[in-house]
This record gives sequence, structure tokens and C-alpha cells, in this order.
Amino acid sequence: MDNSIVISTSPHVKSRRTTRGIMLDVIIALLPAAICGIVYFLLDAFILEITCMAFAVLAEFVYFFIAKGGLNVRFANKDTKALVKKVKELKKSGQAFDGAAAQLKAKRAELRRAAFAKSGAVCKNWAIQFDFTSVVTGLILALILPPSVHWYEAAIGAVFAIVIVKMVFGGTGRNIANPAAVGRVFMMISFTAVTTYTAAHFGPIDGGTLASGSTYLTGGLMNGNPGAMSLLDLFLGTGLSGCIGETCKLALIVGYLYLVIRRVIKWWQPLLFLAVTGLMTVALNGDFAYFLPSILSGGVMFGGIFMMTDYVTSPKGLYAQIVYYAVGGLLVAVLRHFTHLEVTSFVIIIMNLIVPLLDNFIRRRPFGYVKEKKNKEGGDK
Repeated sequence: MDNSIVISTSPHVKSRRTTRGIMLDVIIALLPAAICGIVYFLLDAFILEITCMAFAVLAEFVYFFIAKGGLNVRFANKDTKALVKKVKELKKSGQAFDGAAAQLKAKRAELRRAAFAKSGAVCKNWAIQFDFTSVVTGLILALILPPSVHWYEAAIGAVFAIVIVKMVFGGTGRNIANPAAVGRVFMMISFTAVTTYTAAHFGPIDGGTLASGSTYLTGGLMNGNPGAMSLLDLFLGTGLSGCIGETCKLALIVGYLYLVIRRVIKWWQPLLFLAVTGLMTVALNGDFAYFLPSILSGGVMFGGIFMMTDYVTSPKGLYAQIVYYAVGGLLVAVLRHFTHLEVTSFVIIIMNLIVPLLDNFIRRRPFGYVKEKKNKEGGDK
């Protein structure tokens, strides 16, 4: 009898790639934007990036430690309580209590060892399961914040993104929306520095309040002044104040190419999102001169590359993905046109929330599928 066939449960087709490896690739892809942010905004950007990553990891660890019973330890039980009572009675009566006190001390030492062993096991389990998703969330959150945000505001945003958006829903792979996007929206509601800011910036423009990328689109071309800032300035981020990781588009393209080469994302996904955004902006304004500024300004390129493509919060089917990226680009263009605000994070959250609908109602037919024919009334049976 041939015993070489191994019977096991699905999945039968497995990949060597792990969540940890994919997240490390994303971190590497984010590094050019993070480095450019430090070059442009100096110490402010560096502090925010370190703060967001550190507090994101810390929040994940603390939540995991508490949820897995790391604090559910006991330093007293029935035996220790009985020994404490016995020692007190012996003291009160003036009798020798050295033996009972020694027993009490030994019992307490045993409980402490058990408590430390349990806490150590929880910490070890967290270290084994640590997959760098919290680092990615913290870094993305830092890169979509302006450098004028205070470090404690960034810390609160990172903790909110990890605990409320990710861990409460079950941890990695179970969140219903992009944690960094929700964290940024939460900070926009809570802290005015996220939406109204000025920042020191190296570039050809000196003095005054510098325009952000999205302000260029709404305040430059839309006011009939296409020469307010060159496309090269928008592309390189020179003379442009904005969010830390959204200014230098060259760095974002380098990260995009790395993710495509490493097969972390499909090449067409961000391009479809950006193309629809640009074409819809052109259609709304009736001038093709709006195309490049619409995709080079604000956070649309960063969001399209690093946030819309998140595995957990994006559709699984091909047709559902096409609708997801196309409708996302459409919403960005329309909401920008009528609100004159940077709405990429809001659009990402909206699209994340309708992903279950897309997966359920837009399904690809399996290979070999044949539609069942209905019997005509009055026909031969």
C-alpha cells in the first residue's frame, strides 16, 4: 500500500512569503519618503516618525499583554492567607512564629515565580507573533502628518490607530479600515495642527506661509494662476510645505517600483486610482492642465501606493479591485472639487467600508462555470 499521500486540511497551496516579510518590504519601500521627509523638515519629521512607530508598537504590546492575561497573576491564595492569619495569631499570643513565617515566605516566592513565568510566556508569545504591522502603521501615520504636529498628539493618534482600529477588531488581518487613515482622521478632528499648519522648508520660496500640495491645486490652477508653482516643484517637493511623506513624489515612485518588483502590489492598482483621479479632475474643470497637478498634489499618490493597496482592507477579486480603485479615484476628484480640501484619507476609509459589498456582489466566475438554463413554460419536459 502506498503511504506517500498525505491527507490534510486546506489550504493545500501555500506561499513561502510571510506577513513579516511583506511588512519588511513595505517598510523598505517607505524609507525613501521617510528620509526625504527628514531632509526637508529636519528634526520635527524625525521625532514624529520615531514617536509614531514607538507608540504603535508599545500600544500593540500592552494590549496583547493585557488581553492574553499577562496581568492576571496572583500573589496570594488560600494557603498564603491562612499562613498570614496564623503568623498574626502567633505574634499576638507571644508564641514562636519563625516556622510559619518561613512557610509564608516560601509560598510567596513560589507565587512570584509563577507570575513572572506567566508574564514572560506572554511576552515571548508576542515576540514570536510580532509581524511589523504596527511599525508600518506607525510609519505611515507619521508620513501623512504635517511636521508641525506635537509629538504627544502623534502618540495619541498612533495608540488610537492600533488599539481602536486594529486590536479591538482582532488584530492583524481583521481590521475593517486602514488604521493609519482612521488615525489621521481622528487627529484631524481632535487636533487643529493636523489641518492648519505652517512649516519651515528648504526650497526656492522664502518667507511667508508656504502652500501645501493640495493648496496648489485649489489656490493655484483653480484661481487661474497655473504658474504659482512648477510641476517640478510638486514632483520633487522643493519649496513645498505639506505632510512629511507626501511632498517628494520621486521618493514615492521609488517605493512604488520596489513594491512592484517584490510583487507586494500589482503595478496597475495605484495607476488606475491615480489615472481616474486625474481624468475626473480634468472632466470637472474642462482643462487637461489639471491632470498632473491633481495627482502630484496632496496625499493622493501616497494614499494610492501605500494605503489603498493594503491587503486586509482591499477586495480580493479582480473585478472588485477594478471597481475599488476606480471609484476611489472618482471620489477623490469629486470631493476635492467641491470641498477644496485634502480628502484622500476620508475616501480610503469609505472604500474600505464597502469592500465586503464589493467582494460579495462582484465575483469572478470560476473556471468551467456554466449558467443553468431555465425551462421555458409550455416546453417539453
